[in-house]
Amino acid sequence: MNYRELGLTGLKIAPVGFGGIPIQRLDQENVNLLIEKLYSEGLNFIDTARGYTTSEEMIGNAMVPVGREHFVIATKSMARTYEDMRADIEKSLSNLKVDVIDLYQCHNVKDIEQYALVMSENGAYKALLEAKADGKIRHIGITAHSADFINQIIQEMPFETIQFPYNIVERHGESLFKVAAQRGIGVIVMKPLAGGAIQNGTLSLKFILSNHDVSVAIPGMDHVDQVAENAAVANMKIDFSKEEILEMNEIVAALGEAFCRRCGYCLPCPQGIDIPTQFLMEGYLTRYHLAEWAVTRYEGLAVKADACVSCGSCETKCPYNLPIVHMLKNVVHQFDLAKSIK
Repeated sequence: MNYRELGLTGLKIAPVGFGGIPIQRLDQENVNLLIEKLYSEGLNFIDTARGYTTSEEMIGNAMVPVGREHFVIATKSMARTYEDMRADIEKSLSNLKVDVIDLYQCHNVKDIEQYALVMSENGAYKALLEAKADGKIRHIGITAHSADFINQIIQEMPFETIQFPYNIVERHGESLFKVAAQRGIGVIVMKPLAGGAIQNGTLSLKFILSNHDVSVAIPGMDHVDQVAENAAVANMKIDFSKEEILEMNEIVAALGEAFCRRCGYCLPCPQGIDIPTQFLMEGYLTRYHLAEWAVTRYEGLAVKADACVSCGSCETKCPYNLPIVHMLKNVVHQFDLAKSIK
């Protein structure tokens, strides 16, 4: 296995890791098989989250027979306050059945206002620092979807890693990856298959790993065959045939007309809709096949896609000329359909 360093953390990890979101739909027996296969294939980085319902707990159970020492464990929390983050860290330790978590991340920080809350006197970062000092976590990271936001903080931020979307279609993180590499910040790539929109997983992973500023890509896996296929990519010599280059160009052309990169330029919406989040939830519903989880999270949004009045303000600001109004109507349709089936 061609291991890479996770920034300046000192952690050496396989360039393909395990994304823990899709295992919510599996039982414990199948998760056990996945973790065993990770170990046998040499894939040692596991990423999960407090918000992934049963994911932490099932991963914790599955690591017991294999041995926790074989894995670099990362999880994350949406907590923004000191008390909430402190409680989530303890819950993660319990769920994962470990004494120390290698990387704990502030999950999905959207903008400078949320960041200010995280970094405030009674913010989540204080709890992370205390947990690190107490030996409960080893390193602290941040995850986000907005390149504009990360670019505002990356030169001064104290986080040791960033987790950010990157794939054949979503390339807006490349410039910030370079800055991260210069600062010794580890780069964890989420959404390597664009939330399931890219069908050729091997090609997409090859594209990501060809960027030497990337530490690890974390595709979601829910079958042992996927683990073997992804491990094979991690061991490949990365070069591209003319046919592969043509296919990548075709993927960009095909998805470019109706694929949200979550850049946020469409915001603010006059109706208060968090437009990129609507499409993120729809992707979890239709491509990850996590219907119950996606519906619950969608219903919890303060303003949903059905608040759209078709004013078109978002479309005038979208750099990709996406038909956002039509796409929002599709979000409403997909969730109405899911609720009717349920």
